[in-house]
Amino acid sequence: MTGAEKNTGSHSFTEKVHLFSRDYLKCCLFILGPGSPNKGYVFTKKLFSKLIGTSQVLEDFLDFHGAKNNKDWYLYRELSAAVRHLSLGGYSQKHILNRLVCYDLPEDDAFERDGRVTLDFLTRSLIKIAPIILDEARRLGIPIPEDEFDGSEFPGIVTGTGLEYNIDDEKKKQPKNYIVKISSEFLNISKHFDQYTFFEPFDVHRIRSLVPEVINEVEVRRYEMLVHNLQSSFDTYVIHGGYVHGRRQLKTLRSHFSVVFHLLQSMGRFLHFYERHLHEAGYRDIYKKVRNQLSFLVDPDILLDRTINYGLFWVCHFLSNGKEIAQAVLNENIDRDVIQVGVPVPRGFHSRPSLLVAKIVQHYGGKVELCAGEGRFDASSVLDIQWAGGKIQNENITHVKFEGDARSLRDLKVLANSNYGEDTMGNGIPLPRELGYLHE
Repeated sequence: MTGAEKNTGSHSFTEKVHLFSRDYLKCCLFILGPGSPNKGYVFTKKLFSKLIGTSQVLEDFLDFHGAKNNKDWYLYRELSAAVRHLSLGGYSQKHILNRLVCYDLPEDDAFERDGRVTLDFLTRSLIKIAPIILDEARRLGIPIPEDEFDGSEFPGIVTGTGLEYNIDDEKKKQPKNYIVKISSEFLNISKHFDQYTFFEPFDVHRIRSLVPEVINEVEVRRYEMLVHNLQSSFDTYVIHGGYVHGRRQLKTLRSHFSVVFHLLQSMGRFLHFYERHLHEAGYRDIYKKVRNQLSFLVDPDILLDRTINYGLFWVCHFLSNGKEIAQAVLNENIDRDVIQVGVPVPRGFHSRPSLLVAKIVQHYGGKVELCAGEGRFDASSVLDIQWAGGKIQNENITHVKFEGDARSLRDLKVLANSNYGEDTMGNGIPLPRELGYLHE
């Protein structure tokens, strides 16, 4: 006997699959108890958590023993995966709905209604899956538990009272460097996410053209991690407490990226389940058969609709709405400076120099103005800079000032020292290494 076998004890596969199925099957019995199928109220975060835990340990056990390559056990394994991913999505949805009163977001009524439609789809799908799981357990000779969970074991987390707010952090000095960094990163994420923005619901044909070629699990999880890092940095270095007190503007900003994070969590689970378990991928007959069974239990079109017309739509909405707040927070906390630099030789602020200046300012997000004579121009706008260029040429101005975000000014000085990326004939030249991000 190998060391690995010794660590598993003397239990056989049959004994262990019974053991790992027990609470999982009890959850299925509970879901199908009195009041089903109109029993969505029983799906609390605690029940979702139990479904997540029991399905994951069962799925891991089955995978370890090769269930994905066994025609007798494959469906039972796939059902456990379905329960896990739907429950993870449901947990995130429940969390969002519970926290709406704290988020204090604009248009939260429409968002709440849309979220409840999504949660209802998830709970109805789980209710449809539960009896199939029990039937598969019986076919495989797994005993159905005689005892069942009681509803009191899965209470909701919301009560009518709250704990006293007695940790006073109002006088805590806010670390401006972290606030600036978080606000800038939020603006950058929003800018990159603009490519996905849409304003009217997509039909299923349009959605299927996007998933998975354009919108997929890998892409969504990448953004999820970026937003999670924002929330983690914010909670660690900016505000440790809750939502009752403190600077409202900062907490409103946090609400925007927090709700986006939880929406991306749900989207990631939905896309994983669709791409791995429902999407046509040319597999063998047994896999196609099981995929068709799962498609009957979890409607792929509705799953995709909730992923895109709910998840993606509201992610875009809150990222877009949060820009103004992030910009205000950023400009309130940035270090400001003034530099004087020469104008581009010999052609002044034409297209290339104007674009490079604007890209630097947009990269950091803080307000910067180009001052030429008595005129002040928005240095994040190519058009504004070119207007300034006309004034500079007409008045034979040789030097200008930039005022505002010290981070941008540092890089603008580097750009100016390289004649804004041009030689004396107006041809492009390589930019200094510090400005490598301008090539992105």
